[in-house]
Amino acid sequence: MEDYSEELTLATPPPAKRTTNIATKSWLVISVFGKSTIEEAGKHSIMRRTGIPARDLRVLDPVLSYPSSILGRERAIVVNLENIKAIITANEMLLLNPRDPSLSPFVSDLQQKLCNLDNSNLGANGNEGTEKSTEDSPSFPSNKGGGTSKVDLPFEFRVLEICLEFVCKNLESEAGTLEQEAYPALDELSVSISTYNLQRVRIIKSRLAALSARVQKVRDELEHLLDDDLDMAEIDEDGGSNRSSSADVSGVKPKVEELEMLLEAYFAQLEGALSKLSTMREYVDDTEDYINIILDDKQNQLLRMGVVLSTATVLLGIGIVIGGVLGMNIDIPIFDTGVPMQFNMCTGGVIVGILLSFAVAVLTIKQKRLLG
Repeated sequence: MEDYSEELTLATPPPAKRTTNIATKSWLVISVFGKSTIEEAGKHSIMRRTGIPARDLRVLDPVLSYPSSILGRERAIVVNLENIKAIITANEMLLLNPRDPSLSPFVSDLQQKLCNLDNSNLGANGNEGTEKSTEDSPSFPSNKGGGTSKVDLPFEFRVLEICLEFVCKNLESEAGTLEQEAYPALDELSVSISTYNLQRVRIIKSRLAALSARVQKVRDELEHLLDDDLDMAEIDEDGGSNRSSSADVSGVKPKVEELEMLLEAYFAQLEGALSKLSTMREYVDDTEDYINIILDDKQNQLLRMGVVLSTATVLLGIGIVIGGVLGMNIDIPIFDTGVPMQFNMCTGGVIVGILLSFAVAVLTIKQKRLLG
């Protein structure tokens, strides 16, 4: 028999490899020339790629609902405006959640403008391109008469301007649509107070409050940047540091004044939209005051009618009491010697007395102005 006394050695399994489940998000990467690709990247990869800290990535998280903000960092600009959540570096833009249908017009507009600017630059260098109009963007005037062209702005400023233009245009469009719906609904409510009209105005008022808050957030962020020289300098240093090598070649250096002009243009545009919404809000408040006055007047009419009916009810009750007393089974001499004429006189006297008392009560109330 075989000897089974020898020791059994159990083979230890190799240590399991640590699996790190790092959440990745979809980013649309748009180059200087308008070319775009979708990449899946985690936050650490984005931090190494753009040089921004983790707290700035939290600003772009749509779940946390941070207010609108534009942050200048050493190597990038963090943009959180409405549904545009992006990181802009010297040579590319990283847009979060690119599959959002509301971002499709923005992406198309951004790519088209970047391609147009690239083609115009190539045409200028080769002395053979046709000059393309960029009237949609107020900061891209043509380079005529030897003036400084905004085309020479850094890539970060150009993309930032396109973001601001898209956001402002959307907010103004929503304000215009709401204005077209609000004024007819308010006028109709002033003419006819009904449940349907009140419901329409309630929905319009809710939309007006939400839209005003969105415009106010973007406006406050631009105002904060314009008032804070330190933040403006950080954004300008980002554009300047990333373009320091190319600035030596082209002789163009970003200036704070150009950034201020860019922000002031859209700040004025948002001021106009906010003013339009404020005027609409005042019209809503005036309509509400008018409706309250009408309702108060109707309520007063009902109260006056209630006072008149209450007075008539009291006097009628007195007549009923008199009839009840006379109808009691009590031995009264008039029951023994009375005639029908006496009954008619008694009944008529009670009725006339009630009517006279009612007239006196109403005249007294009017003289004392108790009914308005």
